[in-house]
Amino acid sequence: MLVKVHTAAVQGLQAIPVVAEVNSARGINFYLVGLPDNAVKESYQRIVAAIQNSGYRFPVQNITVNLTPADLKKEGSAYDLPIAIGILAVADEINHDRLRQYMMVGELSLDGSLLPIRGALPIAIMAREMGYEGLIVPRQNEREAAVVNRLHVYGAQNMQEVIDLLNGQTTAIQPTEVNTREEFYRRQGDFDVDFADVRGQQAVKRAMEVAAAGGHNLIMIGPPGSGKSMMAKRLPTILPPLSLSESLETTQIHSVAGKLSRDTSLIAQRPFRSPHHTISQVALVGGGVNPQPGEISLAHNGVLFLDELPEFSRSVLEVLRQPLEDRVINISRAKYAVTYPASFMFVASMNPCPCGYYGDPTHNCTCTPGRIQQYMSKISGPLLDRIDIQCEIQPVPFAELSKMQPGEPSECIRERVIRARNIQTERFGSLKLSSSLGGGGGRPHCNAQMTEKMLHEFAEPDAASLDMLRMAMERLKLSARAYSRILKVARTIADLDGSEKVQSMHIAEAIGYRNLDRGDWAERG
Repeated sequence: MLVKVHTAAVQGLQAIPVVAEVNSARGINFYLVGLPDNAVKESYQRIVAAIQNSGYRFPVQNITVNLTPADLKKEGSAYDLPIAIGILAVADEINHDRLRQYMMVGELSLDGSLLPIRGALPIAIMAREMGYEGLIVPRQNEREAAVVNRLHVYGAQNMQEVIDLLNGQTTAIQPTEVNTREEFYRRQGDFDVDFADVRGQQAVKRAMEVAAAGGHNLIMIGPPGSGKSMMAKRLPTILPPLSLSESLETTQIHSVAGKLSRDTSLIAQRPFRSPHHTISQVALVGGGVNPQPGEISLAHNGVLFLDELPEFSRSVLEVLRQPLEDRVINISRAKYAVTYPASFMFVASMNPCPCGYYGDPTHNCTCTPGRIQQYMSKISGPLLDRIDIQCEIQPVPFAELSKMQPGEPSECIRERVIRARNIQTERFGSLKLSSSLGGGGGRPHCNAQMTEKMLHEFAEPDAASLDMLRMAMERLKLSARAYSRILKVARTIADLDGSEKVQSMHIAEAIGYRNLDRGDWAERG
C-alpha cells in the first residue's frame, strides 16, 4: 500500500513542497530515503515511541519512506508528523482520502505531543498558494501561521488530535482565526521607553531625528555614562510605524529563525537588535551549515545597534560593508544559494579612546596620542564612509541634569519624522524603477536609499552650497562616498524643514555630522 502525505521544506525565506511517500510491504525493515540529514534519520526512534505512546501499534511490515523531491536536502525535525501519519495511514488507522486536503509539519515528542518548528509562516503562505484546504502545525505555531488568510490553520497539541481531524471526528480541533489587521494595529505604539526620559543632549537628539527621518546610519562618540546606549534604545520610538507588508516580511524572517514567541502572530514594532561584541561573522550576517538569518536580517526594517564598536572584531565589522550598500545578504553554498533581506538602520556607539575619557571635562584621559590613534583605527575608513551621521556626545553635569525639565516626548519627534518620510514617499512614488534604479532593486523608501542619479535630481546644491561643500571636501579629505552621504543627509534636513530645495544651511548641518572625518582625535584637546 502506498500513501502520500504533503509537507514542506524551508530554504531561505521560501517554502518548498515536499511529499512524504510511505509504502508498506512484507517484511520487518524500515527505510528512509530522499536525502535526509541526521535529524530526519533519527526520526524513526521518535516516531515509534510517539505511535506506541499514543495507543497505536507500529506496523510490523517493510516500511519505506521517500521524501520527494529526492535531490533536495531534507533538514530538521519538522518531518516527524507527516512520516508518522503516513505510517498510520498504511496501517489503515487514518482516512486516506482526507490526506490530500492537508499539509502538515511538526516535531514529535516521545509521548506523541507536538513541538514547535521553524518557518511556519512561509509554509502557510505556500500552502495557500497551492490550494490546500488546511495546514496542520504544532499549537505553538498556530497564531503565526494563522495570519495567512483564506487558509484553515489547525494547531494540534499532540498526534491524537491530528488523527481525529483526519478521521473526521466531531471532537477534532477547530481552525485558528487571527484578525490580522486588528492584531497588527493593537500591538503598534506600545513602547516601554521614551525620549522624554533623556534630559539635555539636544544636538544628539537632533542628529537622531535626522537619522530617523532619512533612514541614515549613525554613530555616537562619547565617554561612558553620556547616554549613548540610552538614546539608541529609544530610536525605534521615533521611527515611522511598520506597514502591514513590512510587518509580514519581518515576521517571516523571525519565523524562519525560530525567534517568534508563542503568543506572537505579527511583529508590529520595528526590530531593535543589539548583539554582543563577541559575535561571530556567521551570527551577524547569517549562514552556517544550514543557512539561517543573522542579526542583520533579524534587524530588517528596524535598527541594528552595535555598542562599543571598536570592541568588535575587525573581520566581523568588515562583513557589514556589502549589506550596508546592497541591503541584502547573499549566502552561497555548493548546491544552492539563499538571499536574506537586510535593510536596516545601522547605529553604533563608541568611546573616544581606550580609557573612555578623552575630551571629558570631568575626567582625565590616561591614553597617549598613539593609543588613541590605534584605538580609532580599529574602524576602517570604508566602514566609516558608510555611516552618514557621526556625532560627538558629552555627559550632562549633574548640577544641570537635576535642573532640566523632561525632554521632548517621542510622539512629537515621531510626528516630524513621519511628515518628512511622507515627503520622501511622495517623491519616490512617482519615479519609474527602470530610470531611477537602473532596472535593479526595489523602489527606495527613504533618502538614505537614493542612487547617484536621484541625488543629482533631488539634492543638487546651489552655487553657494557647492562652494561650501568643495571647501569641506578639501579640508577634511572626504571620499566620493562621503560626498554622497552629505547630500543625502542634507536632503533629509531640507525635508524636515519643509524645503523643496537643498540650501546652504542644510549642507552646513550635514557637514557638521562628519566628525570622524576630521582625523584629528589624537591631536585635539
